[in-house]
Amino acid sequence: MAVTNPWLAGPAPTRKLDRDRLEERILNLLSSQNMCVLATTGPDGPLATPVRYFHLDTALMFTAAATSPKMRNIAADPRVSIGVFAPLVGQASSRGAQVFGRARVLPDEHPEFQHYWSAVRWQSDHVERSRSLDEPPSGPLVVVDAERIVYTEHWLRREGYAPRQFWTAK
Repeated sequence: MAVTNPWLAGPAPTRKLDRDRLEERILNLLSSQNMCVLATTGPDGPLATPVRYFHLDTALMFTAAATSPKMRNIAADPRVSIGVFAPLVGQASSRGAQVFGRARVLPDEHPEFQHYWSAVRWQSDHVERSRSLDEPPSGPLVVVDAERIVYTEHWLRREGYAPRQFWTAK
């Protein structure tokens, strides 16, 4: 039987990427996707919610109705985990990140709101829903500054690097 990717066989390498190369790969993944799974926990237990995200560097952001279950959970416990992944065709294309951090809910009047809001691409939603571009939506905006990221990319094995890499905020 022909083997498409023989470099996937055998034990995985353990070599680590340098920080700059790892950050470049993480940012490439965050820039090439727009959906994630947000994991929260609250009084009713764990909740995994698909959400559309935006990012500035390693900070991920999303909007949500203030009364949604995920927002209630964040109010109870701001620790979150976010899974971002590229479409999987096979083991060689396996690529994703687990982002860990604390969710901060920024209302419109928060001093940092405009800084993060500038990266939110709300205009396409307004066009799709026949809303005026002269009236941007209001907050809240949820920001998760990555404290730790576990990045997985099996293609790294081709170059002798571990398929799982670990990043922490400075």
